[in-house]
Amino acid sequence: MSHINQTIGFPTIKDQKGTIIVNPQQKADAFANHFANYITLPVTGLFECEPYCNFMNQEGDPCLLENHQNENPDGETNAYVLSVDVGTTSLRCHIYDRHGNIRGSSSKRIEMQYPHQGWVEVVPDVLFDQLVLSVKESLQAASLKSQQLTCMGLACMRNTFVTWDSETGKPFHNFISWQDLRATEHTKLWNTSYAMKLLHNGSKFLHFFTRKKRFIGASVLKFSTNHVSMRLLWCLDTIPELRQRASEGKAMFGCVETWLLWRLTGKKVHATDCSCASATGLFDPFVVEWSSVVCNMLNIPMNILPQCMDTSGHFGDIDPELFGTSIPITAIVADQQSALFGECCFKKGDLKLTMGTGTFIDLNTGDSPQASYAGLYPLVGWKIKEETVFIAEGCATDTGIVLEWAKSYIGFFPGYFEDVTETSNMAESVPNSGGVYFVPAFTGLQAPINDERAVTTMIGMTPATTKSHIVRALLESFAFRFKLLYETLLTETKIPLSHICADGGVCNNNFLMQLMSDLTSQTIDRAKQRADITSLGAAFLAGLGAGVWKSKEELIKIRSSDRIFQPKDTWSKYKNTFYQWERAVGRSMRWYKETDVQ
Repeated sequence: MSHINQTIGFPTIKDQKGTIIVNPQQKADAFANHFANYITLPVTGLFECEPYCNFMNQEGDPCLLENHQNENPDGETNAYVLSVDVGTTSLRCHIYDRHGNIRGSSSKRIEMQYPHQGWVEVVPDVLFDQLVLSVKESLQAASLKSQQLTCMGLACMRNTFVTWDSETGKPFHNFISWQDLRATEHTKLWNTSYAMKLLHNGSKFLHFFTRKKRFIGASVLKFSTNHVSMRLLWCLDTIPELRQRASEGKAMFGCVETWLLWRLTGKKVHATDCSCASATGLFDPFVVEWSSVVCNMLNIPMNILPQCMDTSGHFGDIDPELFGTSIPITAIVADQQSALFGECCFKKGDLKLTMGTGTFIDLNTGDSPQASYAGLYPLVGWKIKEETVFIAEGCATDTGIVLEWAKSYIGFFPGYFEDVTETSNMAESVPNSGGVYFVPAFTGLQAPINDERAVTTMIGMTPATTKSHIVRALLESFAFRFKLLYETLLTETKIPLSHICADGGVCNNNFLMQLMSDLTSQTIDRAKQRADITSLGAAFLAGLGAGVWKSKEELIKIRSSDRIFQPKDTWSKYKNTFYQWERAVGRSMRWYKETDVQ
């Protein structure tokens, strides 16, 4: 029998067992229209929800127990973990139970501002208010009280930052997004400066005599507008009040996680974790602390930087005035590292592949950072007490954005991620790309090619070229870029890779997943929780810090597979296609003049 749940806002169906099944098409429409509260049932799978009886009493009221815990009818003590994932364009809030099931959710679109060309900002207070509202809506969706939450985990996009006055709490400027280009001139000047040349040459000299890996990284260090360093320097140089208050010890700096933590704890805790700090360009992963060398070279006062803490542990307690009770914050983690943890890539050699707007691959390198000549960035994966796990990361920034471009401006296919079988079926409808090759380079070509002057290129079209040929060429280009990154990881780290765990919207494409498995001769394990793997990782870390889960072995049982892609012997078929694609890459390189690159 069909029912309408007024709190959800779209049709649901109950089966004979009473399980409520959300209509998938309506759910997709809800996502597309950015509903603030897109699902209010306790979710256990992608579209299925368990009845409320697991955490409501016989009268239909929430069951409240002491110490943020709840007991279900079977006598098992429940614990609920609040997880917030703040991404580039959206904020997602989920409440998980101890079995890893989502009990309630809320989502908000982050309001971006573009005051000048190339500037990308977010208003700090608005973002905080959205977080608070999402938490309240998630509690309502789960039919829980805040007293039932055991702990909170926070996963955030990296390198979007703000500075503020420690006495007044007033920001000196809005959040400056990692996408922001206002520091382009600063970046160019510093990368060609004598100071940078001295650092490179001195590091090469020191590496020759000491053979220490950290000097390899310093010898090829290159500032980027994506990192915090240049944009923070721009702020210090152009906002006199910020520089003055910093000299007085009255200014604070923080990325998204630091600002939200400061506000959530009633302006008491100014901290971050090592995974977030390691992505800023101001952190030395080889000694696991803020880099005095970089800060002194750039004249960035280190007294404005937050304290670096363990990824999983007690950061502080949420101000009870916000939600009516004090909730421990027991995890802060960067988004890609959170996805790595959510995929349960706990062993050296485990690799996580995330394909969304861009393609990110993160390799667990164990207890030591890996220096790279090819542009792979050494980061801290997570730090839990005595355990510090490092990762090597590579990315190709143009993946999902290419599909969106093809949909919006070329009209190749009607759906984006809601109907990924459309692109998969189109690619499989032709035996090959018909001689068409595509090079995704809207933002240049990253490691291991490292050419910011490259141009997006499509080459080889003939009168016989069809949409299916072009779609196949697009998807093949993603697989080829991944193959380059994968082989670079093998060469640079010399670590045997065990398997690949995949998540993100683009990973829903079966044709692409199978081709990537074939080209790398590696098994690809696509996660069932791939849509929310970052949130799951933050929940895992928070739950470990609060004792909800006692070991990583418990977490491995929660993370589940949707499909395993086994490699097929197709290299002989694709070898010439790949080599031809590399020729197309050569044609796309060094297209723009240096003065054209933003």
